[in-house]
Amino acid sequence: MEDDVLICEQVGPIARLTLNRPAAMNALNMPMVAAFEAALDAMAAREDVRVVLITGAGQAFCAGADLKDALLSPPAGERDFLARASDLMARVRGLAMPVIAALNGLTLAGGLELALCADVIIAADTARIGDAHANFAAFPGAGGSAVLPRRLPAQTALYLLLTGKSLPASRLYDLGLISEIHPADKVADAALELARHMAAKSPGVLRRMKAVARTTADKPLDDALLHEQDMLREHLRSEDFQIGMRAFAEKQTPVFTGR
Repeated sequence: MEDDVLICEQVGPIARLTLNRPAAMNALNMPMVAAFEAALDAMAAREDVRVVLITGAGQAFCAGADLKDALLSPPAGERDFLARASDLMARVRGLAMPVIAALNGLTLAGGLELALCADVIIAADTARIGDAHANFAAFPGAGGSAVLPRRLPAQTALYLLLTGKSLPASRLYDLGLISEIHPADKVADAALELARHMAAKSPGVLRRMKAVARTTADKPLDDALLHEQDMLREHLRSEDFQIGMRAFAEKQTPVFTGR
């Protein structure tokens, strides 16, 4: 397993995906993208995965794309690395279940774009995060310049994009991009505990809340509220809703089925 560029583990209802090229600061290359695609395909066939957790091995979360692969011309008829990496991140962004990114260390360029695909980001107190594309006349291809200004104040996003500099996790925690900060030697356990906390909730509730939050952000408020009402009426017919109401009335801890 140590030779795998992506370590895929199922820890109860949690799918933990660990980028595993520590000597290359977990830079994304074609084998890693292919392994990630295969992991997402496998998850789509399982009903027992409730939360996805993405992290990195070693001292970095991900330093971006491996330029050797990013600049490589693909065989005739095959998509190039940039297209596949961009599609991969779109798939992560579109997952129905909650996605947590645990930034165990340096997070740059494509690594930041991958983190931005998550619903919740936590980080080690030693992590530094930046865009870095501008440092080498590279251009974001998976959401850096499109998504970052939606997740941070515009001036901070532009600072990261235009300077290529990185900021400490504590600064991005203050700005709301990062939800929790933990000591570097505790962040892996904290990420798993957060994932377990989410996985104990009704997966139907989490999927519907995520769907409303993700798809209504740019809609007028009245349209967003109507979407929320539609999701509520759908949820009222679920088994989990009945389980939750019964547990509340009986002062018990609910155990949700996902139905």
